[in-house]
Amino acid sequence: MLVAGTVPPGEEDMSYFAGEAGVTPFYIPEMSREISLQDAVTVWKLFRLLRRERPDIVHTHTAKAGTVGRTAGFFYRWLTPGVFVGKPRACKFVHTYHGHVFHSYYGRGKTRLFLAIERALARLVTDRLIVISEQQKDEIGRAFRVGKQDQIKVIRLGLDLDVFADYASRRRKFRDEIGLHHETVLIGIVGRLTQIKNHEMFLNVAAKLKAAGANKSPVRFVVIGEGSLRQRLEQRARTLGLDGEIVFAGSRKDPEYFYPALDVCALTSRNEGTPLTLIEAMANARAVIATSVGGVVDLLGPVVADGPFKICERGIAVPPGDEDAFVAGLRRLIDDESLRAELGRRAVEFVDHNYRKERLLEDIRELYGELLNREPVADCELRIAKYS
Repeated sequence: MLVAGTVPPGEEDMSYFAGEAGVTPFYIPEMSREISLQDAVTVWKLFRLLRRERPDIVHTHTAKAGTVGRTAGFFYRWLTPGVFVGKPRACKFVHTYHGHVFHSYYGRGKTRLFLAIERALARLVTDRLIVISEQQKDEIGRAFRVGKQDQIKVIRLGLDLDVFADYASRRRKFRDEIGLHHETVLIGIVGRLTQIKNHEMFLNVAAKLKAAGANKSPVRFVVIGEGSLRQRLEQRARTLGLDGEIVFAGSRKDPEYFYPALDVCALTSRNEGTPLTLIEAMANARAVIATSVGGVVDLLGPVVADGPFKICERGIAVPPGDEDAFVAGLRRLIDDESLRAELGRRAVEFVDHNYRKERLLEDIRELYGELLNREPVADCELRIAKYS
């Protein structure tokens, strides 16, 4: 059963994705990203749902759903007469951190409160904490001290990469739609238009590139995504004199067409888990440039050449918030077509090997089997051999 809440105004609704998979979510209208008194209603409804369904495993995702879901799980596990004879309800709880809110989202006081809540939930009700990169494991487990090291497991994201096959044949469609000449270098950023994604930095970088001029090829920019900041960002683009230089394409459901149209995919976030947009861009052999936050460093790989920006094995890394370094790295990609091609080639090989949907499903299957003491035969044989 998939349980979901409501999407705040201006945020992208992904319910179509569940529909395409033949899944009808169970909606709790009071569950939303925003913090409010409705959260108490959400916890109560989730508690009632758990009592009705009696699940073996509850797996929560994202900060808000993880908090209300595991709070309801705490009550479900312990509010039972069986507690008096040492038998709380049998149910395993798993939480996946796709990112985290432990910096760059809120002020110091609120961040400390959320961190305290996460530490308590990890200790009191969570059997496994899933992170999506080694860097995130180190950050959450060691730097922020959430959960124990043996409680945290790395399970990378997994995508249906087959939809991106033969990407080269689809390069023209989106470019024709926005009236782009085939020689123009198109630089895109994909994601929700929210503060944490720092689109304003992307606009500032575009303006600095325009002011500097002298690129080997004509350059245009595109912002793909929707969110509460769209109107403000469009106004900012006009203020920077980017009319005619940048397209706000809104939310789109055709990544198999807009990624191949890009020459460079940029990411300017202040905080990330492992950004799906970069994985999708890399699956289309696009060159990527990104601020080195969260799991981005694992995606881009080891540093090949250092400087104001770092040329890594599979992309260019820039210090967070450093606009000048971003401009320099972007200019290098604009002017060096062979570098773009080489980074794209390495990227698509890496993603195909590490981020396929089939691998993700198998990893989750193994995790659930471990929690339910239904380990694969091969693992059992290995342990018998070890101790015999």
